[in-house]
Amino acid sequence: MTSPSVTATKPQAAAQAARPAPSALSTPGHDAGLLLLRLVLGLTMAAHGSQKLFGWFGGGGISGTGQFFTASGYPAGDAMAVLAGLTETLGGLGLALGLLTPLAGAAVVGTLINAIAVHGAGAFFAPKGIEYELLLTAGAAALALTGPGRYAADRFLPVLRSHRLAHGALAVALGVVLAAVLLFVRN
Repeated sequence: MTSPSVTATKPQAAAQAARPAPSALSTPGHDAGLLLLRLVLGLTMAAHGSQKLFGWFGGGGISGTGQFFTASGYPAGDAMAVLAGLTETLGGLGLALGLLTPLAGAAVVGTLINAIAVHGAGAFFAPKGIEYELLLTAGAAALALTGPGRYAADRFLPVLRSHRLAHGALAVALGVVLAAVLLFVRN
């Protein structure tokens, strides 16, 4: 004969065992949506970076972008052009591939915080507003926080296989801090 407390806990334990693990809540639609977001946002950022680095897609290349950075008050305009170009290109490709997603998202967030600061927050809507940059920033932060989904290279990295909110939050915080440092050295 069992005590009433023992029999009452057996159904509760069975109910808890029947619940899916949080990572099992991911659906193919959820993962496909994250893949679409990663591809569009990541390739958009990689294209912006290639404008700065190589002058592709009508960009200014390192020297033209360097002149823009110098005029915007950053020291060493050419070095800033290389830094921004590499951050956008590598961060964008990382997002598109779902590779080191928290860090890739943080790189894009940091770059776009600087873009918003340079662009100014005088208006919200385009052509003189920040809506485009803000949308890209929010998308990159969301990907860093949620993880890339199942269709991503991170699935092959043991530490990132099961995304943790802490990884994303720390990465986004790092991106914000580094963006603030760059804004601090800006004249």
